[in-house]
Amino acid sequence: MKKIGILSDTHGFWDSKYIKYFEDCDEIWHAGDIGDISIIEKLESICPVKAVKGNADFGEVARRFESMIIFEIENIKVLLTHIGGYPGKWAPNIKQLLKENSIKLIVDGHSHILKVIYDKELDLLHVNPGAAGQQGWHKKRTLVRLDIDNSEFTKCEIIELA
Repeated sequence: MKKIGILSDTHGFWDSKYIKYFEDCDEIWHAGDIGDISIIEKLESICPVKAVKGNADFGEVARRFESMIIFEIENIKVLLTHIGGYPGKWAPNIKQLLKENSIKLIVDGHSHILKVIYDKELDLLHVNPGAAGQQGWHKKRTLVRLDIDNSEFTKCEIIELA
């Protein structure tokens, strides 16, 4: 079983609560608009990090990270990207990519809107953790913790940051 901490859209903002909520995670996934490489470095002090660059990432962040990565964890194929859309309103070319790669979990950010949606047509889970940073129009900052155990999503926890 793997416990995954998921966040997006920090835009360079660090909150020490990330440590509290992610300290028992096996991995942290950042879905872009990181803002500053120091955010990744601090997250890496907690546990291993997978991250992608977002449309507002430049400099070292943009050089270090790809715009999307596909990997496997606990027999689940994952697509991590910044702009993915969501079931029924996928970003251009994403739906085909999901099908071609047999993706069962897509994690993205960008919208600053928390969404956890099961796509019946594609038989996959979509997770957008909302925005963990302060930049943007959102009123609530959010994180997600997801437990994956041998091809099953066993727990999904929404965390609202004050």
